[in-house]
Amino acid sequence: MCSNHHMLPRLKMGFNFSGLLSTSHEITCFNPLFQQQRTFIQMRTVLKVVDNSGAKKVMCIQALKGKKGARLGDTIVASVKEAHPNGKVKKGKVVYGVVVRAAMQRGRCDGSEVKFDDNAVVLVDKQGQPIGTRVFGPVPHELRKKKHVKILTLAEHIA
Repeated sequence: MCSNHHMLPRLKMGFNFSGLLSTSHEITCFNPLFQQQRTFIQMRTVLKVVDNSGAKKVMCIQALKGKKGARLGDTIVASVKEAHPNGKVKKGKVVYGVVVRAAMQRGRCDGSEVKFDDNAVVLVDKQGQPIGTRVFGPVPHELRKKKHVKILTLAEHIA
């Protein structure tokens, strides 16, 4: 009887503590001061390259489709800012790329939304064929609608 009496307040305190933790988490996530605005990939946006073409980071010069900017699956023109020393693509080269991960959320047909933590791109040639032979990290299945099936076949994980 005495051990049950001591156990009850402990459970109550643990429950209240987790409730406090979750409310503080909500405050930091939904406070506009802490949350960065997620927007289109536009001119001068720096993107991570997630294939083995030799480039590490590229900067967007122009989004080829939309007036506002590029989203998931759109093609951009970019300049290579960082590159591996003996890769296929060198620093300063102007390349085409397909956006495979975007921090801006995108709605799906079933009502869910997909968004990623970073902005990432796969480098392609003028015909739309990937320059690299491997694609790292998750790639959304929306690329199938945009006719980038080759990137999906090279990807290690489809989200």
